[in-house]
Amino acid sequence: MTVFEELKKRGLLAQLTDEEEIKELINNGKATFYIGFDPTADSLHVGHFMALCLMKRLQMAGNKPIALIGGGTAMIGDPSGRTDMRSMMTKETIDHNCECFKKQMSRFIDFSEGKALMVNNADWLLDLNYVAFIRDIGAHFSVNRMLSAECYKQRMEKGLSFLEFNYMIMQSYDFLSLYEKYGCNMQFGGDDQWSNMLGGTELIRRKLGKDAYAMTITLLLNSEGKKMGKTQKGAVWLDPEKTSPFEFYQYWRNVSDEDVLKCLRMLTFLPIEQIEEMESWEGSELNRAKEILAYELTDLVHGEEEAKKAQESAKALFSSGNAADMPTSELQEEDFTDGQIDILAVLVKSGLTVSRSEARRAVEQGGVVFADEKVTDIKAVYEKDTFAGEGVVVRRGKKNFKKVVLK
Repeated sequence: MTVFEELKKRGLLAQLTDEEEIKELINNGKATFYIGFDPTADSLHVGHFMALCLMKRLQMAGNKPIALIGGGTAMIGDPSGRTDMRSMMTKETIDHNCECFKKQMSRFIDFSEGKALMVNNADWLLDLNYVAFIRDIGAHFSVNRMLSAECYKQRMEKGLSFLEFNYMIMQSYDFLSLYEKYGCNMQFGGDDQWSNMLGGTELIRRKLGKDAYAMTITLLLNSEGKKMGKTQKGAVWLDPEKTSPFEFYQYWRNVSDEDVLKCLRMLTFLPIEQIEEMESWEGSELNRAKEILAYELTDLVHGEEEAKKAQESAKALFSSGNAADMPTSELQEEDFTDGQIDILAVLVKSGLTVSRSEARRAVEQGGVVFADEKVTDIKAVYEKDTFAGEGVVVRRGKKNFKKVVLK
């Protein structure tokens, strides 16, 4: 199976231009490609997983990845898939986030000499002469065509700022700059970036002539990858300080039955034949598939040792209700009244619910377990000493749990 065929079989490719040329470049290790990352936080999250895994796969086949950090475009804001304008960040914050990204990306991508590049589009965007840029680059864009793009249509109803309107031109200029500076001949992105990406390909060909070699591929990042990056209470981060290896493992251990094989195909490096054998698995076998998924991805992000610890802790949790490495929440002295705390306060303080009313409903619906005993009384109270030492495991439903300890 060729590299290109495997990408298609794993469900990674959604739309592309120049398929035969793309196939030729990828299969022969001749692609220099980029994927963009907006530094809007100081950590990548699992919504970036598909892109990172793709970069690793293609680099293993001899292709050269360029991780483009959007230090310049982050100062503008991308309207794609958004209903509101993104808040501005300082240059210092963006620079800090860029450094954090490179450290995390290095677990996926080999940045040694000649193998890959990390570049920041602030290097060419921030020093642009506006009039010269509009004359040179803006002349290649039709306003009517830009407004027909889905990303702009979504924002037009609530108001699209001129600042955001420039994003497509800026992203297209990124591809031109990478083409000219580094010989970048291919770009990847999520399906919500398709219009912007086509703009870059067309800009290169219009400005440099028909012989200019540029092409685009989109991934299912918006409908699949970005969905993977969210839980009920926010993003699952690659930074262990934000999401512990145990929490990370549990996130993937708890994916739905219908998503587990999809995740195995798209995100792991297990042989596709091994994954295809799992297609007939049912019931408890699917749970085994989820354990494989969780272990493989935790190993990829946090290393083998942390993956083993997370796996052992997960097994301990569900066999004996105790695990050394599960997420922990601390209660303070002031959380107790006369040395006691009620179950609703425990649920709120631990972050298992956001309010006492939500906590009340959880108890009434029979979804709360305190130290392996189902809680049926919303007025249940517990002594402070109960939380001393190793603390108590509190669960809400099957997937949400915390070890609650007294600080």
